[in-house]
Amino acid sequence: MMVPGRRSAMSGSILFTVVAAMAIYAAFAGLMYVTQSRQVYFPTRAHVTTPALHGMAYEDVEFVTEDGMRLHGWFVPAPTARGVLLFFHGNAGNVSHRIDSIRIFRELGLSVFIIDYRGYGRSEGSPDEAGTYRDAAAAWRWLRQERGVPAEDIVVFGRSLGAAVAAWLAARERPRAVILESPFTSAPDLGAELMPWLPVRQLIRFEYDTRSAVRSFDAPLLVIHSRRDEIVPFHHGRAVFDAAREPKSFLEIRGGHNDGFLISRPQYERGLAEFLDAWFQPAPD
Repeated sequence: MMVPGRRSAMSGSILFTVVAAMAIYAAFAGLMYVTQSRQVYFPTRAHVTTPALHGMAYEDVEFVTEDGMRLHGWFVPAPTARGVLLFFHGNAGNVSHRIDSIRIFRELGLSVFIIDYRGYGRSEGSPDEAGTYRDAAAAWRWLRQERGVPAEDIVVFGRSLGAAVAAWLAARERPRAVILESPFTSAPDLGAELMPWLPVRQLIRFEYDTRSAVRSFDAPLLVIHSRRDEIVPFHHGRAVFDAAREPKSFLEIRGGHNDGFLISRPQYERGLAEFLDAWFQPAPD
């Protein structure tokens, strides 16, 4: 038989454990809330290479956003271009980590304008969601006004986080075509899936609502995703595709989130070429 004092002590111990666990959970949730920008953006400043070191001529470009941030990008011309690709990269690194992708698009007959968001590479400031949208709008303005590129000659491309930025821009401008690689439906959707033990939807300050954005434009769309993507699950890409208007195409590739386009390179390049050939003159030989 358990004596009353011992029962009371055990109940108190259980209550203390529960309260301590709740306090630790609350502290962890609070830490995730105040540091969430660090969970989203992983910029690096130093460039590791340049297109010139890989046999590609390029121009350093500086341009200014509507809120006064001076940004940096590269314009890499194709020898005989049939259009220009406006390239929005993912949440880590900087433009110098995208040389392989630049080369692929250049060989497909597209000049490439790739930019670093604020806080990345040589761009001023620090990143946030509204800022990345301003950066995208400023890059579009530079292409249209400073470079004189017609909207119908521009393909907007985004990978991962950049897919959300690209979709946001396409919903506000009229590019010739849009390519979204490894897109997620929204930041709350992805966060809740990756961290189901946290009330992510109540804590998160980011939207990056790709699915809503694709419902708002009618430019031809290509969605690219891998079933083996370990960061953004494949069903996100399918959901983005399903939400989009026609005309649209889906290209399934192999490999992980960061290397799928290289592991699947022949299939990847063939799918890109077929999509681009449908909306542009075929790339010159």
